[in-house]
Amino acid sequence: MNDNDTSRLSRLTAILTQLQTKRLLTATTLADRFGVSVRTIYRDIRALEQSGVPIVTEEGRGYRLMEGYRLPPVSFTESEANALITAEQFMLKNRDASLVREFTAAIEKIKAVLRHPTRESTELLSSRMMVSQNNAHDRTSDFLAALQLALTRFNPVSLEYRKLGTEEVTTRVVEPFALLSTQENWLLVAWCRLRNGFRIFRLDRIGRLDVLNESFEPHSLTLQEFFRLSENRDEPLT
Repeated sequence: MNDNDTSRLSRLTAILTQLQTKRLLTATTLADRFGVSVRTIYRDIRALEQSGVPIVTEEGRGYRLMEGYRLPPVSFTESEANALITAEQFMLKNRDASLVREFTAAIEKIKAVLRHPTRESTELLSSRMMVSQNNAHDRTSDFLAALQLALTRFNPVSLEYRKLGTEEVTTRVVEPFALLSTQENWLLVAWCRLRNGFRIFRLDRIGRLDVLNESFEPHSLTLQEFFRLSENRDEPLT
């Protein structure tokens, strides 16, 4: 196999991975990503189809994999596995217990598919790494996982919130817009129906949270646009 064949095989694998992770991709997007012509991408897509990969072409929109098609389990290099173990050490110190639980479950599934020598190496690395923090007595939260789902599914949430400074508890119905992380806390940016505007909530001050069985119209604002507007309006931390 010459260098051109190796390069094309790598690109075909990468295109397949991209199709797996994104719903719809155009030939122009793929050409820009891999530094080849659109015509080359057409040939690559045709080669994948001929090899049995069920690619659906949506005229004028792009390519996607047929619903339900999944790639076989991926393999990790030792360096990639080490990067995951390093991320795990940081994640275990996260201030939100729900995120720690979900990440731990996910990383265990990943570890299960590692080849035996790689798994032994990652176990050694895990036992020889430690991430420490000085804010062990700070409040923690347990709502990040639920809010992530509410945000992507456009479900409003009802929450009991201890107001910063006064400790007054209010009940709010909010529409999750974004989640931000600082070294100390996770923050929820949401449209507050009580205040009729965007507000920022600290997750560690939420006493109770219920995801409502309804949906809201997604906000057209992007996160970058929100930040630009906030510079002028100084969005309050509730």
